[in-house]
Amino acid sequence: MNQTFFCKWRTNFLTGLAVAAPAILTIALAVWIFRNIASLTEFLLIVFPRSWTHQNGGHGELYWYSNLLAVFMAVVLISLLGALARFYFGRRLISHVDQLLMQIPLFNKVYAALKQINEAFASSSKSSFKQVVVVEFPRQGIYSLGFITNENLKLATPGLPDELTVVFVPTTPNPTSGFMLMVPASAVTPINMSVSDALKLIISLGSIAPEKQQEQIAKLKTITCPPPSPNNA
Repeated sequence: MNQTFFCKWRTNFLTGLAVAAPAILTIALAVWIFRNIASLTEFLLIVFPRSWTHQNGGHGELYWYSNLLAVFMAVVLISLLGALARFYFGRRLISHVDQLLMQIPLFNKVYAALKQINEAFASSSKSSFKQVVVVEFPRQGIYSLGFITNENLKLATPGLPDELTVVFVPTTPNPTSGFMLMVPASAVTPINMSVSDALKLIISLGSIAPEKQQEQIAKLKTITCPPPSPNNA
């Protein structure tokens, strides 16, 4: 086999890899998310006989469709809860349940914190969270991508600035965890990048952004192979 064949094969392989890699990673991430959600909603299957959802007459593993059924039931229940919350009696009922949960020792601390986090993300006035910034973290000279969550935090503590900027620095490739930094406004550098693009950059380990992917494919298409050698013709 000549050099031209290997060059064309390499070019085609790299081009195909650049096209397929994002789709493969997306499918893998979707499967991972689905499995975790399915494990959390599996308890809903208790309303069905085990022989319907488990193999070997109810003594074996789950059927392949059982996880789909559990996730579907969770979606339906959440939708019904949302519909209930739109009406007066539904809001009153949810309010009473909320007050009851807040009376449980220890549990109320976790519940209140999670509720505040949920309200912060669901609030329509979260424009400050949409700002993508760069901060020097975890040490000077190393820069991390982050999101402003609060621009005017006042701790009223001697020795600290009157106002601090709170920046959430997510981890990669899982941006749901990260670090909360409280820094002076002068330590924050806003950048011209949308939240969605920043998250794509974080999830892809900083390797591929949508526009960069297209540039890579274009570069691969410009690779030229040497003409066949007269000896191999």
